[in-house]
Amino acid sequence: MSKVLLIEDEPQMRRGIATALEMEGFQVITAANGRLGVKAALAEAPNIILCDVMMPELDGYGVIESLRANAQTVGLPFIFLTAKGEKPDIRHGMNLGADDYLTKPVAIDDLVNAIKARLERNEQHAQAAAAGMTFEPNFDSTQPLEQQLGLTPKEAEVLLWVAQGKANADIGTILGVGESTVKKHLEHIFEKLQVENRSAASLMAMEALTRAVKTGPANAGR
Repeated sequence: MSKVLLIEDEPQMRRGIATALEMEGFQVITAANGRLGVKAALAEAPNIILCDVMMPELDGYGVIESLRANAQTVGLPFIFLTAKGEKPDIRHGMNLGADDYLTKPVAIDDLVNAIKARLERNEQHAQAAAAGMTFEPNFDSTQPLEQQLGLTPKEAEVLLWVAQGKANADIGTILGVGESTVKKHLEHIFEKLQVENRSAASLMAMEALTRAVKTGPANAGR
């Protein structure tokens, strides 16, 4: 049974999400603010964290910064739950190390699917690490995907979100385009990269985004 830590300051929302996830077979631990959430993450060793952004004492961004700075929790899958859906906020959360960003109120099916996808992806990363492969991608810019993979700016934007596990409908919402447009961009991406599926394209994106970090100005001459 996977253990979920839910950090949410609004009592009714916290109870509703916790009950729904328990009915789906998850073990749920709750925390009423960010400070308590950090303590629970260290004490309870959850498999994944769901965290609100706007909270008293310590907001969601402070929570993830604390957890990513701790060796015990640095690799925990982390999903933001928030009423804020603007792209800059989403990207800021991703660059702090969040795995996903869901806008409340979120349908329980979407939440469960996101949790399962993150847990599966975390297992894949663990297997990759065991095989000597490590990825530390920076999702702040699409330029590495344009420069290294030869994608157009729009294609690179789509692949940036695909690499972060977003579905076509979500990408369309983020970019303000129709789902059919996202699918068309993906067709072009697969053709250019000579791959057949999202997983292969995501792997190439992660490699490019990681390589850009390692070869950036701070690493020049090393």
